[in-house]
Parts: sequence; C-alpha cells; structure tokens
Amino acid sequence: MRRLILPAYSARNVVNQCAKSIQDKDLSARLEHIGEQIEKAEITYKQHGTAETLFTIAQSTSVGAVTIEDMKRVYKGTFVKSKGTRYIYDAIKKLPPNDICPMCGQRTVRTLDHYLAQSHHAAFVITPANLVPACGDCNKAKLDAQPTGADQQTLHPYFDNVDDELWLCAIVEERSPAALLYTPDPPPHWPETMKKRLRLHFQKFGLGALYASHSAVELTNIRYGLQRIAERGTTDDIRAELIRRAESSWAANINSWQTAMYIALANSDWFCGGGYG
Repeated sequence: MRRLILPAYSARNVVNQCAKSIQDKDLSARLEHIGEQIEKAEITYKQHGTAETLFTIAQSTSVGAVTIEDMKRVYKGTFVKSKGTRYIYDAIKKLPPNDICPMCGQRTVRTLDHYLAQSHHAAFVITPANLVPACGDCNKAKLDAQPTGADQQTLHPYFDNVDDELWLCAIVEERSPAALLYTPDPPPHWPETMKKRLRLHFQKFGLGALYASHSAVELTNIRYGLQRIAERGTTDDIRAELIRRAESSWAANINSWQTAMYIALANSDWFCGGGYG
C-alpha cells in the first residue's frame, strides 16, 4: 500500500456544492440543512482514521432528512458528473503519483473507492477522506465489506504508513522457469493489529498472485541479459547485477514487488548459478 495525502477538500464544501448543482429542488434543500452534521461526521472520521478505529463508527441509513439512497444518488448523479463538483472528484483521483493505485501499488487508478462502504454509511458517501483512488480490480475486491474489529480493516492510504520499513518478502521457487512467491513479513516489533491488517490487505487484494504474475514477465525480460553476463563473467557478476537492480528498486519503493524480487534473486545461489537460464 502506498501512502497518500488527505484530499484538500472538506465534506461540508462538497455537500454545499452538490446542493447548488443538483436539479431536484427538494433534495437540494434537504442537503443544505445537513452541512453541520456532515462536518461533525468528517471530524469523527478523521479522528478514528488516525486512531485506526474506523470500524467502531456506527452504520447509518440517513443524515438528517437525507437518506442513504439520496446520498448515493448525489454521489453518482451530481458529485461525479456536475461541473460544480467533478473537479473535486478528478483531483482526488489524481492524488497517487503516476496514477498508480495505492491499494495494490501496480494497476492504474480508474475510480474512487468508499473505504467505509456507501451502502452502510450515509454520512460518508461524499466525504473526501472516505474516497480512495483505486483501480477497478481493487475496488471490486473490497466490495461492501464492513470491518467489525481492528484487525479486519484493510490499510487506509490517508492514515496508514507501512513503507518506512521492509515488509514485502519474495522466495525463489527453484524450477524451470524460475518463479517467485510473495508473502508479507512485517517487522516483529510492529503492533500485532497492524501485522494482521497488513496480511489482510495483502490477501484481500490478491497481491501475492498479482506480484508473482508481474515478476514472471520480468524474469523473462532479464533472462537474455543475465545469460550475456554469464558468457563473459562469473556468478559474482550475475549477483552484482541483481544487487544493482535491487538497490535501484529500493530507492524508488522499498516494498515494491521489484525490490522484493531482486533481493530474493541476488540471495539465491541457485538462481545466480544458472537458475535464470
């Protein structure tokens, strides 16, 4: 997971802009009366996000006189489409560098995911802090799951930072062609809840299979180059090349699948001794 800065838009401003943009006068009027409630809910959301306790926020089917179905309609028909609010939607989508999904760190952002499902939380349907840029696959993988405990929460890009330390591990499978198996291996001093959340996130979004697939392509791409090095060099030269690639990947992202891959390959006597061929 890749950390993102919180969107620079308040939930109350989004509600006000939607109220001005929506054509349904009755719904517009009802939206104008829930600004304070939405603002208070947003403050609560951010507090719980920082404390890793978003799962404790009670589900709600309405905000004042605005039902959850009304809020879904506002999100889909106004927030996403109206000229008065679409720029906010687009700005949140553009938060990840290079448009890479923060949930998987690999695919391209296609949509915004409701971290707390819109089907369970009326107050957060158009709250920017609850809207996370995501690829289509990650958005579908999460669905409307509602966490009921601290360790059932997937990682939240706006509040959780897990990339200060190495946690992604790859293991070389000694077969032809060579392959890599990816697993999360959080540092032992991490709180147990964060370890469980990391493993849940890894499993929920299918990161092991995703990274293994991409590394298989990378192994094919580097095979010829390693064979050329072997023709005029030694096993140590092969290892040096893999270490160089690992260091370059590490500098870009300590927990990328490329970093884990090249560390594993460089540490494998079998691979450096000809397992790439």
